Amino acid sequence: MIDPSLIESLKSLVEPGKVLTDASSLEAYGKDWTKQFPPAPSAIVFPKTIEEVQAIVRWANAHQVALVPSGGRTGLSAAAVAANGEVVVSFDYMNRILDFNEFDRTVLCQAGVVTEQLQNFAEEKGLYYPVDFASAGSSQIGGNIGTNAGGIKVIRYGMTRNWVAGLKVVTGAGEILELNKDLVKNATGYDLRQLFIGAEGTLGFVVEASMRLERTPKNLTAMVLGTPDLEAIMPVLHAFQGRIDLTAFEFFSDKALAKVLARGDVPPAFETDCPYYALLEFEASSEAVTEAALELFEYCMEQGWVLDGVMSQSEQQLQNLWKLREYISETISHWTPYKNDISVTIAKVPAFLKEIDAIVGEQYPDFEIVWFGHIGDGNLHLNILKPDAMPKEEFFAKCATVNKWVFETVQKYNGSISAEHGVGMTKRDYLGYSRSAEEIAVMKAIKAVFDPKGIMNPGKIFA
Repeated sequence: MIDPSLIESLKSLVEPGKVLTDASSLEAYGKDWTKQFPPAPSAIVFPKTIEEVQAIVRWANAHQVALVPSGGRTGLSAAAVAANGEVVVSFDYMNRILDFNEFDRTVLCQAGVVTEQLQNFAEEKGLYYPVDFASAGSSQIGGNIGTNAGGIKVIRYGMTRNWVAGLKVVTGAGEILELNKDLVKNATGYDLRQLFIGAEGTLGFVVEASMRLERTPKNLTAMVLGTPDLEAIMPVLHAFQGRIDLTAFEFFSDKALAKVLARGDVPPAFETDCPYYALLEFEASSEAVTEAALELFEYCMEQGWVLDGVMSQSEQQLQNLWKLREYISETISHWTPYKNDISVTIAKVPAFLKEIDAIVGEQYPDFEIVWFGHIGDGNLHLNILKPDAMPKEEFFAKCATVNKWVFETVQKYNGSISAEHGVGMTKRDYLGYSRSAEEIAVMKAIKAVFDPKGIMNPGKIFA
């Protein structure tokens, strides 16, 4: 913990009441959705302007105080956890949409703008912000940028990175940089904007972002298809992609579905029990597209790749089908899951998934394993559920012992140990499975340039 006199000097940098040190605030703002590391911040500070953020960073440099950024705190890698007496910088009060350019289709946002807030603003303008995920109602744009958030529409629209037109950042040295200035074409050397996207606040803080928008998709339609095994899912994807532009292609296991259906507030898609399910979405912009989807469904049934299926016929049914997938994370959170967020190229998914499934099945015979993910872009979520009677510490320790085998398999397939959740503290010690020693050395050198005193979210990504 830092000296109380420093807390008093911090209070002079922001409005009255915008530095909190009470126990409940420290607990709430010192953590994210991970539960492996107990929060232990010294204080929470709430800047309202870029100048205040800059003053906080300069104060931290002067007193060698570590800072941790805090957005919606929906992360799953402990990148926003303050576990070692850091000062948490919350962007809750920097939450305004500042400008809209209808010709360039860009929106200027402060870092604390909630993802759903941007989505709703785009809808009011007759446009669309396509980066979407279950935590859209609480995650913030600054956090999305810091983790290069992906979600359910990546197969069509890509990651957050694809939608950032420009950034304004405060570096770890307290300098303000304006990066790219919304240009579509800008061939003037290094694109520093891209360095800050996915950097988890280790180089500096995003304070403003100009986000691109897209046309609104027409008549979105979803299908849920039950498959006999994992191997069948990829030929289904290949068949549909050959004729239809998909906006999403997700998968989940029967165990994931059972957890969601047990809630009692979501109807099943159909009665047939299947080991695995694929959820795909597309724009039914014409009768011809709908007919093609039905023909593809029949073809997949004939090939034995699909056992049963349903296509949404209304907006309500579309939402209900999506709930089968989107409610999984929230539902299984009751069991304090140990999560692995891994990826490989799409062609390698079936063999990779089969190999990983065999490892966890052998090593965790008494644990319940739940699979789901964005299989259309090669991203798989492995969730190991904690038995109710087992202490959290014992459970996480048991899970960690198998990481070596899981990540060695990821490395064998040239995959990533973190597809979209970032590295933070949970994957920090395993970074070498996805990045070479030379790459890590270059990354550390880059951090030293932007954050020479090492105050920006230390201990995240690498030690």
